[in-house]
Amino acid sequence: MTLWLATNNEHKKRELEAIFSDYTLRTPASAGLVFDPEETGSSFIENTLIKARALFDLVHEPVIADDSGLCVDALDGRPGIYSARYGSTDGQKLESWERNQLLLKELEKATDRKARFICSMVALFSHDRFYVVQETLEGEIIRESRGTGGFGYDPILYLPDRRCTVAELSEEEKNRISHRGKAGRALARLLSK
Repeated sequence: MTLWLATNNEHKKRELEAIFSDYTLRTPASAGLVFDPEETGSSFIENTLIKARALFDLVHEPVIADDSGLCVDALDGRPGIYSARYGSTDGQKLESWERNQLLLKELEKATDRKARFICSMVALFSHDRFYVVQETLEGEIIRESRGTGGFGYDPILYLPDRRCTVAELSEEEKNRISHRGKAGRALARLLSK
């Protein structure tokens, strides 16, 4: 069975291929489709459904979509749903390392550094028929980037129980404990039933 992924992010595709190994995963880009829906929701779940429905309207086949981001307690949950666009101005999107540096600067004097990755994921079969799951990966923001693995905010989210950042985990370990990995496995279990 083919599942369409409502993303053109190859990092996400690789992570999800390991979880949805019984399925063929396709991205819009692999089919030459232009896919860049405007994420106007006020929550991860709303944005997930926006992306899933937009791709479903193009392919008319089952779609997997996710929306994820970093929520920092000391910043009242920011960057949250704006994680990928955090700090952007006039349509100019910052690079990952620039977003990380901005966040570290904003937290310079913060003592509460608790944060979490959140991932909302949906398997959509029609506009009104879908499964939604949401998971987290809890940690804290360290004071400088560490590690070369992963992407996005991975180098600054420290996992105290593992004594490393997400970027210092092996790909297999990250997939096992990450917010996206947990959400994907929960969704895969639902699909298998």
